[in-house]
Amino acid sequence: MAFKASVWMDGGDRVSAPQGRLDRRDFMKSVTGVLTGVLVSSVPFASLLPSTAWAVDLTALTGAEGLALTAMIKTIAPHDGLDDAAYAMVVGAIDRGATTPEAVQSLKAGIASLGDGFMSAPESARVERLKSIENTAFFQSTRVTTLMVLYANPFAYAHFGYEGEAFSKGGYLTRGFNDLRWLPEVPLEASGPLPF
Repeated sequence: MAFKASVWMDGGDRVSAPQGRLDRRDFMKSVTGVLTGVLVSSVPFASLLPSTAWAVDLTALTGAEGLALTAMIKTIAPHDGLDDAAYAMVVGAIDRGATTPEAVQSLKAGIASLGDGFMSAPESARVERLKSIENTAFFQSTRVTTLMVLYANPFAYAHFGYEGEAFSKGGYLTRGFNDLRWLPEVPLEASGPLPF
C-alpha cells in the first residue's frame, strides 16, 4: 500500500498547551508533527465536506514517527480503498494517549523498534517484523487502539457501508432490515405479522 500522506515537522520540544484560547504561536510551539492528506473522491461523503483536506496534529510524535505508526496500523488492519484519514485518526488517538513523559518515551521506543525502512518495506516484510514484536506491550496497545478507533469512525462506516445505529431512526424493521439483495423476495403472507 502506498502512503499518500505528506509530512510537516517542527523539531521543537513538547510544550503543553495553555488553558483557554490557543493562538497560532502557542499552537506552533505545542505541535511536534502533523499528518496531512486529501480525501479521495471515492469517499461517499467527501462531496458534502467543506474541504477534502485533513490534518492530524501530533504533540508527542514527530511527523516521521506518525508516518511509521501509520504504516504499522495499515499493516495490522489493511483495507484497500480505506482513506488514510481513517488511519490518521488512530495515530492521533495514540498520540493523545501519550500524556506522561514515560508514555511518550515508551511510544517512541516502540516505533523505533520497527526499524529503519519499515514504511517502505514490502507488506510481507512489515508483517514479519510485526510478528517478531507481537508479544510486546507496544504492539498489543497499538493493535487494541487500532481496532477500537479505526472501526468506530465515519470514514470506516462509509467504506464498509455501515449505516449506523437504527434506534434513533425508527429501528431496523422499517429501514432496510430486509434489504438482502442476494436472497429471493419472500411473499408477504410467509413473512408473518409486523410487530407494530
